Amino acid sequence: MNLENPKKFQMLVDQAQQTALNVLRPISRKYDKSEHSYPKELDMLASLVDGMNDGGDGINAGAAVSKRGDTDQGNKNGVNMSTALGVIEMSYGDTGLLLTMPRQGLGNSAIAAVANDEQLERFKGTWAAMAITEPGCGSDSAAIRTSATKDGDDYILNGEKIFVTSGERADSVVVWATLDKKLGRAAIKSFVVPKGTPGMNVERLEHKLGIKASDTAVIRFIDCRVPASNLLGNAEIDVAKGFAGVMETFDNTRPLVAAMAVGCAKASLERIKEIFKDTLDLQYSTPYLQTSNITAQIYRLEAEWEAARLLTMKAAWMADNKKPNSREASIAKAKAARICNEITLKCVELAGSVGYAEDELLEKWARDSKILDIFEGTQQIQQLIIARRELGKTSSELK
Repeated sequence: MNLENPKKFQMLVDQAQQTALNVLRPISRKYDKSEHSYPKELDMLASLVDGMNDGGDGINAGAAVSKRGDTDQGNKNGVNMSTALGVIEMSYGDTGLLLTMPRQGLGNSAIAAVANDEQLERFKGTWAAMAITEPGCGSDSAAIRTSATKDGDDYILNGEKIFVTSGERADSVVVWATLDKKLGRAAIKSFVVPKGTPGMNVERLEHKLGIKASDTAVIRFIDCRVPASNLLGNAEIDVAKGFAGVMETFDNTRPLVAAMAVGCAKASLERIKEIFKDTLDLQYSTPYLQTSNITAQIYRLEAEWEAARLLTMKAAWMADNKKPNSREASIAKAKAARICNEITLKCVELAGSVGYAEDELLEKWARDSKILDIFEGTQQIQQLIIARRELGKTSSELK
């Protein structure tokens, strides 16, 4: 088993790291303090990322492989791997700024996972947010109440979505809605709704603990009419698979959230090691049980971080090689997010008053890290999914 990053992506990783250090870090505190202000510095950066993506494997949130279970032989490191590696480095700079990068919305992954070939071409280049959560529906995505009623060649959407990342800034929003509430999860489909569509209104932007550079919106749909061609994938209600197809979106996005956590934790670890560089054995020549308490804690955190990184890479590799990765995506997301929380908070604690002050980014990284354990499925939901996969249970059999 090769545990090293693919050499062909080394240039991309280096470029992403330089971007993190020279573009994102310098403006990180500025947009943390001016919540809801759009970071104009990202426009040029997004254009550069677009150029990298046009040239092949790059940082592209919407480029994840959409079809699993093929029998292709061989070992491929493709856009899922390159995206995960790029996201790690960009989150090493600032997770909130990464989340508000134009054309890198989580809705792009939803399009990649479910859209047909015609839709993939039509929505190419769009910046898509993703609207799933509702006031009465959080972790249980199957409980969605937003309705989509067929009317001729259109669907009419009615409902309210909350916690929509980039909901105000994105070009379009991928909305999860049900075609028939009586049929439950099988009737849930996703629709691409362009910005400015009549009946779609951004009600407010949330004030948050962290990732303040990223706008988080509440969006209400009142008789919002969208073309039937904007329903992603198959419009037919398949009781056997209907919701499973939509849920493949999370197999794409959860490894990316895990990568964000790995990057944020990496930033904190590097900073705390720099603060204690005079007391640490950087060559690891001193036996663990003979080191100081602070050194031992840092060593343990590094080991946990490495485990999270490798799990993230595995989930991305499986996607590139068209292997079913739902279990591995949840394992990576659960591990990386939990460890990111632990590492960032522990680094603040070890640094004492230095870590708690705004002179350092340690306290900001600790605040930013918490959302990574919540969105795209909470820690508890990930563990539930893992248990279902391990035991061979359905969602109705194991709740």
